[in-house]
Amino acid sequence: MGIRKYAVIGALALAGVSMFGLSAKAEDVKLTVWSLDRDIQPAPNLVADFNKLNNGIQIEYRQIQFDDVVSEAMRAYSTGQAPDIIAIDNPEHALFSSRGAFLDLTDMISKSTVIKPENYFPGPLKSVEWDGKYYGVPKATNTIALYYNKDMFKAKGLDPNKPPQTWDELVEAARKLTDPAANVYGLAFSAKANEEGTFQFLPWAQMGGGSYENVNSEGAVKALEVWKTIMDEKLASPDTLTRGQWDSTGTFNSGNAAMAISGPWELDRMTQEAKFDWGVTLLPVPQEGAERSSAMGDFNWAIFASTKHPEEAFKALEFFASQDDKMFEKYGQLPARSDITIPATGQALKDAGLKVFLEQLKYAKPRGPHPEWPKISKAIQDAIQAALTGQASAKDALDQAAEKIKAVLG
Repeated sequence: MGIRKYAVIGALALAGVSMFGLSAKAEDVKLTVWSLDRDIQPAPNLVADFNKLNNGIQIEYRQIQFDDVVSEAMRAYSTGQAPDIIAIDNPEHALFSSRGAFLDLTDMISKSTVIKPENYFPGPLKSVEWDGKYYGVPKATNTIALYYNKDMFKAKGLDPNKPPQTWDELVEAARKLTDPAANVYGLAFSAKANEEGTFQFLPWAQMGGGSYENVNSEGAVKALEVWKTIMDEKLASPDTLTRGQWDSTGTFNSGNAAMAISGPWELDRMTQEAKFDWGVTLLPVPQEGAERSSAMGDFNWAIFASTKHPEEAFKALEFFASQDDKMFEKYGQLPARSDITIPATGQALKDAGLKVFLEQLKYAKPRGPHPEWPKISKAIQDAIQAALTGQASAKDALDQAAEKIKAVLG
């Protein structure tokens, strides 16, 4: 009887072992995850799928707002109320890592059979590094390109197979496509005074030969002047200054803008909402033959150093990473990994758009990484707002930004 009794106990124990090696406990370990993902995006769904494993770990999910991520997360950490896991915008990762707020995952990653650094694209992987160590795991990656309404191109006598390739061509096309009587703007993009504005503008500065360390270069000034022309001539909606990328692309989907600068996260929504023929092309360059650039976006997973359950939190990250091959199929987001091939969806417009974004990723450049990136980005945002609202010329606005950034860089 004694042998049978222990055999039964052993069998029950083995039944509680999950694929990630943690046995179920009498009381589940409770973790919290913060992210800005909505219900149609990865984080809440990954959390729900993880909880279904019943592996002794349960995760509570909280959605936070984009503008509040840094301030709220830092405040929570400083007061001992940080979540176990957070999804943080990649250029802001260094801010937390450099201050000891994120857990060093280097040893855990070296032993993991799921998370392997060599499988990630260099850019996203670099964004989770600090001082030669890994303080997170890339969640996904993305970039931006130009969506355009082929039906509107045809209606205005423009060749739908020849979208604008240079800044001058973009402005000229926007002039022809803008139709106030029909409530149609030539272009939709985001110049909002937050990271989205920096995300959209910095590639233009980079294509003009600038960078965040040299944000007032002649080419960067020219880029901001082009943006000002677009706004001054009402080729884009006035609320371009106050709305984010999601809402600005909604203007394009609804037929109230002929072109939109946005990312691959919109491909699913575009396929579902847009009632017209559309295409995607690479971001226009200053002039033919100029160097290309684009933004490198999306978020990273990180574990706060204050967590009481580091091993369990890392098991959660391993599960999230194990689902990377479903990122595009389920959520329209590009995995940050080079070892994953995204299969064709069978939807012609979506597949054609995906090819353009994958091509655009070749030219994507990171923002930073720098521990003081929020301050650097804020200087750029202020310059954009000052120039586009007429408070300063593009040159003066970027000169002021350069001074602020120089003070931050030391």
